[in-house]
Amino acid sequence: MVEIDSLLHAGYHNPVQRPWQVERTLTKGTFMYPIFITDEDDALIPIASMPNQYRIGINQLEAFIVPLFAKGLRAVMLFGVPNDSVKDEFGTAADSPNGPVIQAIKLLKSKFSGLLVSCDVCLCEYTSHGHCGYLNADHTIDNTASVKRIAEVAVNYAKAGADNVAPSDMMDGRMRAIKQGLLDAGLSHRVSLMAYSAKYASALYGPFRDAACSGAQFGDRSAYQLPPGSRGLGRRAIERDMREGADIIMVKPAMFYLDIIRDAKELAPDHPIAAYQVSGEYAMIHHAATAGVFDLKTAVLESMTSLQRAGCNLILTYFTPELLEWLD
Repeated sequence: MVEIDSLLHAGYHNPVQRPWQVERTLTKGTFMYPIFITDEDDALIPIASMPNQYRIGINQLEAFIVPLFAKGLRAVMLFGVPNDSVKDEFGTAADSPNGPVIQAIKLLKSKFSGLLVSCDVCLCEYTSHGHCGYLNADHTIDNTASVKRIAEVAVNYAKAGADNVAPSDMMDGRMRAIKQGLLDAGLSHRVSLMAYSAKYASALYGPFRDAACSGAQFGDRSAYQLPPGSRGLGRRAIERDMREGADIIMVKPAMFYLDIIRDAKELAPDHPIAAYQVSGEYAMIHHAATAGVFDLKTAVLESMTSLQRAGCNLILTYFTPELLEWLD
């Protein structure tokens, strides 16, 4: 005999009822599109390891964004790719007024009313050694000097018009330093701070490093990005960044770290929770669909639903252009 309390089908048999069973619904506003801005002004260069993604020059940017904005794009994350700029050990070009990020901020804010412009803040794309901060003589991270420089770059992006700054360097204490810098600059009321709180030293970043030309010239980033098995460190990093003034908490990568996303939601129930579906995740889904393993649209939407189910309010994904169409 079937027990009454085991009968579930009726609650979602009718299609109208199924959305009632869902905690959150995907909308176009759920997504932020990461884009690569190069200092080659006229460039629109396909990225071999990331299908349908490009390095975009400032003269191509408006035309690239127009159709996406018309479809409902409302948030982008800018990554600078300095091919012509000189890289040095201090990442001097990161906040150059003539650099790709600051130029892109100004263009997007002037041309697209209502578009939220977020900027990744890191030095790895701009340093000659490819690491995310300043280095000591023994090639270890100089955390104090790195934090000072990261905060300076973040504030300069904010002064240029960015709506959000998101430090991905994983230095200790950088959230507090940036928040204080924004406060001192009179910008803390309008520029939000998104913390890459639980950013893991993952194998899934390879295509991004190809896209951003940001691979480390020696060693790796395991001394400052979190060990993949470290749930406790992830929780501690989330709690720290909340204390230091983060407005949004991010977990990166996404799909291999759903437990950490759920931890973030439990630890920070009153903060928006973001997840970054990184380049390796994007490439895997694309290549699997191309090989006939599954249907691309079905798999992407399921992946988005899994992130939302785990606790996300915001998803950074390179599938944003497709999602803007599919959600119509």
